[in-house]
Amino acid sequence: MDAIIAAGGTPVPGDPLYPFTQGKPKALLEVAGKPMLQWVLDALSQAQSIDNIVVVGCKEHQDKLTLPEPVTFLPTQDNILKTVQTGGEALLKINPAAEYAVVSSADIPGVTPKSIDWVVNAALESDHDAYYNAIPRQTMEKRYPDSGRTFTKLKNLEVCGGDLSIAKITLLSTDKEIFERLFNARKNPFKVAGLVGYDTLFLLLTRRLGLEKGVARVSRRTGINARVLICPYPEIGMDVDKPYQLELLRRDLA
Repeated sequence: MDAIIAAGGTPVPGDPLYPFTQGKPKALLEVAGKPMLQWVLDALSQAQSIDNIVVVGCKEHQDKLTLPEPVTFLPTQDNILKTVQTGGEALLKINPAAEYAVVSSADIPGVTPKSIDWVVNAALESDHDAYYNAIPRQTMEKRYPDSGRTFTKLKNLEVCGGDLSIAKITLLSTDKEIFERLFNARKNPFKVAGLVGYDTLFLLLTRRLGLEKGVARVSRRTGINARVLICPYPEIGMDVDKPYQLELLRRDLA
């Protein structure tokens, strides 16, 4: 399988990470001697399940990185949806037979080749349009007690979202408005539930919504046949949005 890394975000004044980035891309933040993007590149290139890698963003900074082969850099795009669409188009030029792509953010420096291989192999067990990772609260807090992640309370489970997913290349190039809205709301389950329907939002708020039923509702309302993977690797959900998360991962990876 091939992979897309979304590496185009640049914090602006007022963003919690701006004092650390000072106008430079977030993906270049130093973590234990390497840019965050380098950690993700290394993990993907060492994963047995990954072939080609496309990085969307940081094209003008690739000289600061040690590049595995094969990797392609593309310019930063206007938004996350355009980022993955551009990455998907590039992958099809490289590998016209590509059916799926791993889509990863550049701010999960703790990600490992083993965790990536687990996600790909789990996805290959079925035939869905998209695969999203959910990490149980107990799993995340055991590995990162001070992660500061937001957890969604479902009927019998509390989870947080991962920052590495899998989607069909054809889905990445869709012009469905609902897909763009879902993608923009992907880190906030309440926003997703609101887009799908107020009945779903009500069930979520009252903790009467189970994971499987919730996914089925999203799939039915959007026409996207999705599957949620209960991921045992918290590194996939440990992203860097706040300074304390940056310091946490700097200590962890040192």
